[in-house]
Amino acid sequence: MRFCASLIALILGGACALAQSGTKWDYAGKTGPLAWGRLDPSYQACSKGHEQSPIDIHGARLNKKLQPIEFHYMAASVQLENTGSLIVAHVKPGSYIVADGVRYELQQFEFHHPGESSVNGKLTDMDVELLHKSSDGKMAIVEIRMAMDRGSPNAVLAMLWPHLPKSAGAKETVTDMVNPRGFLPADQGYWTYMGSLSTPPCTEGVRWFVFENEISLSLEQVRAFTYLFRMNSRPLQDAHGRRIEANE
Repeated sequence: MRFCASLIALILGGACALAQSGTKWDYAGKTGPLAWGRLDPSYQACSKGHEQSPIDIHGARLNKKLQPIEFHYMAASVQLENTGSLIVAHVKPGSYIVADGVRYELQQFEFHHPGESSVNGKLTDMDVELLHKSSDGKMAIVEIRMAMDRGSPNAVLAMLWPHLPKSAGAKETVTDMVNPRGFLPADQGYWTYMGSLSTPPCTEGVRWFVFENEISLSLEQVRAFTYLFRMNSRPLQDAHGRRIEANE
């Protein structure tokens, strides 16, 4: 999710915002998404890949064999980083999920405006994408879409937003105990498909879990983020006939 380190970081921990410190990329202009594949040889998947993310979620098929995701998140301090394109929350080791019997360790989470995945053509105001990695290097992204509600600020964002780093490269530590579990909606039904990192190098083979239910955030929380980033989400990609499944 998707926002920083070199490609080596993908091997050591990974992030949707990889390669920010290498060849410069952005969300607009000459280094925007349409140009990503030409900016660096290691970014070729951004233009040539056939399992790119994000996509529009529609026509999902029910798969009764899909089990609920097990979330084992712990509360801890986090470090927020402004990469120049994204706000990334670097987490302490120990939080993980279990999906289809595979354990994925939480690496970090990041925010996009608007939300990256659409559902039947509709985007939400923002999303949070939580990047995980298994012991054998497989990656999984849990995307939770956030919709604006004037009267309902999000509790986790309320802890994070006062510490948003204002300039590219800046970092701030949030000493409060932040638990990403606070992003999870009560009903944790999801759609899943095979996709990619949504930022360069656009590495494919990433399992996406997009929650069906949105969570709320306030107008003020959206404004605080858009003050830093007017827009930082990748355009929708061609699904190329990929199968989208839904759990019960």
